[in-house]
Amino acid sequence: MDTEIEPGEKWWGGAVQLGAAMPFGTETALDIDLMAETYGNPAVPMLLSSHGRWLHSGAPFHLKVAGGGVSANGPGTGIKAGAGEPATLRSAFLACRDRFFPPSGRAPADVFFTAPQWNTWIELQYNQNERDILAYARAIVDNGFQPGILTIDDTWQFGYGTWEFDPRRFHDPRGMCSALHGLGFKVMLWACPFVSADSPAYRELERTGGLVAGDDGSPATVRWWNGKSALLDFTHPNATRWFEAQLGRLAAEFGVDGFKLDAGDLCYWDGANRRRHLAPVRLHSPGALPQDAARAYGAVGLRLKMCEYRTTWGHRGEPIALRLADKRHSWDDLARLIPDMAAMGLAGYQFVCPDMVGGGNFVSFLPGAEDFDQELFVRSAQVHALSPMMQFSAAPWRVLDSSHLAAVKAAAGLRSRFARRFAALAHDCAASGEPMLRNLEYAFPRLGYADIRDQFMMGDFLLVAPQTRKGAASRTAAIPPGRWLCDDGGTVRGPAEISLQTPLDRIPFFERLP
Repeated sequence: MDTEIEPGEKWWGGAVQLGAAMPFGTETALDIDLMAETYGNPAVPMLLSSHGRWLHSGAPFHLKVAGGGVSANGPGTGIKAGAGEPATLRSAFLACRDRFFPPSGRAPADVFFTAPQWNTWIELQYNQNERDILAYARAIVDNGFQPGILTIDDTWQFGYGTWEFDPRRFHDPRGMCSALHGLGFKVMLWACPFVSADSPAYRELERTGGLVAGDDGSPATVRWWNGKSALLDFTHPNATRWFEAQLGRLAAEFGVDGFKLDAGDLCYWDGANRRRHLAPVRLHSPGALPQDAARAYGAVGLRLKMCEYRTTWGHRGEPIALRLADKRHSWDDLARLIPDMAAMGLAGYQFVCPDMVGGGNFVSFLPGAEDFDQELFVRSAQVHALSPMMQFSAAPWRVLDSSHLAAVKAAAGLRSRFARRFAALAHDCAASGEPMLRNLEYAFPRLGYADIRDQFMMGDFLLVAPQTRKGAASRTAAIPPGRWLCDDGGTVRGPAEISLQTPLDRIPFFERLP
């Protein structure tokens, strides 16, 4: 389906990780296949226009923006087009919501929004162990930070598919979880849909069914970031039963509260993707498509008390907490947080976490790393602080001096001030289907804000204008129509453009006044 871009019209959609390239306009040149490449976050075959127009498909499509036009073509469910009223970005979103992803009315657990999250990845990497996890948790509290969700990352387990605490590293996992609860944390464990070849789990699933198969019927081998493994086929009923039994056992036996379910990428179930598969593969259910397996994997999280995904297929309007794909420790990637989060919301996923404070690249946080930048870490924390979620991994007290640490603690403290309102907003958005975090074009349509990528709205009550440029001590901010109470106590009436001072410890924000 080919659509000509109207004068002044802007478009959003396709893949969340293209947020920084949005909006697409007459000068955009883009050509991607949303089946072959999703960039680590959801790819949604939906496009929304600032003039209220929309394109939508039930299957991944080939997206091309060039020559002043938008082209969306592909097999599977037909591509549909329409327009919302009035002719705005928000009306286009709401029209698609009503037709394709009505809200469930359910939100993730409040703790996702009311307290910072903590992840052991950067501090421990592939050496997750009981002693250091407890030391990390105690240091969080001892350094004056609020406990929240604590996620124990990859290698807590004995092996991929062997979802048991590794006894070489965990001597009393039940006692560890109890101690973490006593410190005020909820405990989540990392997990994935891969199964190491020749493990007991592999042999069981090979016998009973539940692994993606090759043409000869034996389990296929899939490449992923940690090597080559078998892959659960969630179109096979045994795969879901087996996987949920593993998670349920961990919750019952050790008191685990939830799970970080990684690797929901379409490409792993796509047998035509030669970068991932060593040979052709097939799914169990007749006529099943990669998106069917990814959707079924995502549905596992809906049946858990607490869950985080990085990517999934479907489940828009559902209570899934989604994290932006790993960002580098760089100013360029810091600048991508806001537009990528806005793109996640416009894709229909309301509950977004902006990766980890400072980025998820652990190499930048190793002792003596030449590219580590304390100012960048602070500014990243400030973007997180007033976003839907805030997640730490690198320990601030380890990587920062006293002045930068104080600024990060101030940002976390500011979040506490808005905690109840953010949780209430999450429930409101669960009912309405609208995103928690919104770009200015969505909130204040057709007023010239479409290209603003460094400000955002939380709901309709909080305008945030963080500093995202290295060494900058000031910035300009667009103030939309209405009366606004500034963080410095002043009152501003919009529309206006104002200059703001941004010392290291300031996050400029504006609360809407009646």
